[in-house]
Amino acid sequence: MSTRTRTIAVIAPLRHPIQEPHAGGLEAMVWDRVRMLRARGHRVLLCAVAGSQFQEGGPAEFRLPPVVWPDERDATDSTFPPGHLERAIPALEAALDFIRRHAGTIDLVDNHSLHPQPLNWAGRLGVPMVTTLHTPPLPRLVPAARAAEHHGKLLAVSSHTAAEWREHGVEALVMPNAVDGDRWRLGPGGRDLVWFGRIVPEKGVHVAVQAARLTGRKLRIAGRVGDVPYFREHIRPFLGRGVDYLGPLGQPALADLVGRSACALVTPLWPEPFGLVVAEALATGTPVAAFDAGGIGEVAGGAAAVGLVPMGDAEALAQAAERLVPVGRHHRQRTRAEALARFSLDHRAAELETVFDLAGADAWV
Repeated sequence: MSTRTRTIAVIAPLRHPIQEPHAGGLEAMVWDRVRMLRARGHRVLLCAVAGSQFQEGGPAEFRLPPVVWPDERDATDSTFPPGHLERAIPALEAALDFIRRHAGTIDLVDNHSLHPQPLNWAGRLGVPMVTTLHTPPLPRLVPAARAAEHHGKLLAVSSHTAAEWREHGVEALVMPNAVDGDRWRLGPGGRDLVWFGRIVPEKGVHVAVQAARLTGRKLRIAGRVGDVPYFREHIRPFLGRGVDYLGPLGQPALADLVGRSACALVTPLWPEPFGLVVAEALATGTPVAAFDAGGIGEVAGGAAAVGLVPMGDAEALAQAAERLVPVGRHHRQRTRAEALARFSLDHRAAELETVFDLAGADAWV
């Protein structure tokens, strides 16, 4: 338990509720963050899309409008439906104003929003802010991040991401994402391959399908469809032909699926800021064949259970998976132990509280 309890306002992204099944790695990370902080004795107020867990008893201003598509067949993770931001941004500003008006009772803002408004408000909240940079330097975020540096701390999820932001004049401490080892348990392995995450073009699940077909192994896909046209065109035609789509799974079922797989395929077709799925798979003992993109190599960290190949190379991915598959229980146990030594949620908690202390001390210097 923490020796100092705080009241912390956690600001989540504007797109998806923080609930299970998780919409993606970012939402899973925020969900774990809230649970971890509360378990360590802190009072957490979650500002997130309505329907999120952990909002009971919190201010009404912290319930942001949900994304509603007039036609779900048009839904993507790269755009918003017409009129949504015109509702969401004023709601977010009302939440920030609540923090400003209650600055005497809120110790810190833990910001995970991908919109610049929380950063734009950092200097007038009267509360220090810790912002985690989960993405490459988005043009709309860079000026706000520069301006907010004197009112808290900026964290980057990988050295790769920190270096990208540094090129734009923004300095951030590196704090990798973490995995709850009590929820991502050791699995027995199996014969099939697995791919899990958001189903969007930049995650490259269609290349995982190609690689799996080259190995002759079945591929099981789990995750939320974040781009309906992409799924309809590139994934659906292969279903039932050595490819199963299981939909979005709650964390216990997802961890069980990954732990019963021979190898996880991780296929980003963009410079992935972190790659939480790599750490999650390794925590179950399951090896990972992955494209060496962005922060993926940092998460791999030279682990023998990870095979890195050039981005987009389905044949090399298939070969890496086949090399990694024949592992016994001892190797799976060692893979898990090495992953938790680097990415345990418990270890990260103490580091985060140290950053919170520094943010409070430095914010108004």
